[in-house]
Amino acid sequence: MERKVCIIAGGMSRWGAREGSQRDFFQEAAKACYEDIPGLNPKDIDGLLVASAMTERTSYQTHLAPLVAENVGVQPKNLCARVELLCGSGSSAIILAFAMIKAGQADVVMVVGGEKLNTPQKWETFYSQLASVDHDWDGPQGIGLPPPAFAMMAKLHMKKYGTRKEHLAAVTVKNRRNASRNPKAQFQTPVSLQEALEGRMVVPPLTLYDCCPITDGAAAVILAGKEIAKDLTDKPLVYIRGTAQASLSNMSANIPNLTTWDSLRIAAKQAYGKAGIGPQDVDVAMTHDCFTISEIIEMEDLGFCEKGEGGRFVFEGQNDLGGQVPTNTDGGLLGCGHPFGGTGIRQGLEVMKQLRGDAVQQVPDASIGLTHNLSGLIAAHTLVVYGKEAA
Repeated sequence: MERKVCIIAGGMSRWGAREGSQRDFFQEAAKACYEDIPGLNPKDIDGLLVASAMTERTSYQTHLAPLVAENVGVQPKNLCARVELLCGSGSSAIILAFAMIKAGQADVVMVVGGEKLNTPQKWETFYSQLASVDHDWDGPQGIGLPPPAFAMMAKLHMKKYGTRKEHLAAVTVKNRRNASRNPKAQFQTPVSLQEALEGRMVVPPLTLYDCCPITDGAAAVILAGKEIAKDLTDKPLVYIRGTAQASLSNMSANIPNLTTWDSLRIAAKQAYGKAGIGPQDVDVAMTHDCFTISEIIEMEDLGFCEKGEGGRFVFEGQNDLGGQVPTNTDGGLLGCGHPFGGTGIRQGLEVMKQLRGDAVQQVPDASIGLTHNLSGLIAAHTLVVYGKEAA
């Protein structure tokens, strides 16, 4: 019989442009995670998955999982591995941990992920991102650098659907305000709509405020089977109800549409089906707002609003606190930052808190939560659906 799987604890380091090493951030995240579940002995953790996209490039460290296991005080007996899917690494690791526990191959799995991206020569990190696309074809054209690619998407969305710069700026205002209430977030100061509109131009129409930052930090969560979870924590259990991933193309020439993300629509349909819900049932969402246009398109392709209505949807506050589907309540990528391997785990941590009822900015009576990551040049989309009740 397949086991029900719960997310039972989580924690994160302080995120930002930080002194310290990747190792330091993993240890901080693990410590915060342990503090969230005092009844757990680290020796009870029999599986470890480590999510990190650029550890070789920015930390000069490969064979990462055994190192992290030793650093965070676990001795995994059933599972010890690293997971890499660029921005989707953390969520992918959660999916794999979920599958291992569900299949009975592990009992208690820690998932920890993060990066050290602010290197002494920060330009190295930006140019390392050229390796996230086809290195022989798209990379030499500079397409692997995210701002130009997402600027194209924003321009096309504006032309096709009438999306305005004010719509983009509204995403930043919301997420930076949410981050200002999150003590672990990179950005602690809200911005006004006018400030967001007048930000330094990066690639038209995207200003600095439309782009998520380069970030150092890590996050960690612990997953366990339902029966074991009951013995480990007296906090409300949060279940993983459904997961999905989809990838239809990688090269820019093969992407069918820059303003409708077919991979996301496919993954969303699969995740909703496995979870036994529809988009109207989602109470809180953490989506991949690497750029403001991303969150707008995600509102559409996740089914929260009609195609082309995403700009107006966010501008009218429908994905803000008190709206139809509060989104990125902890600040998202635009506010918290984006240490690639840590983002999906941070999202899972925030949804867990929302469904337990102890989030900083609590969505009243939240019972279904969703996380979403895109990775590469919108090449892969990863979703996890969480619930107060099992599917």
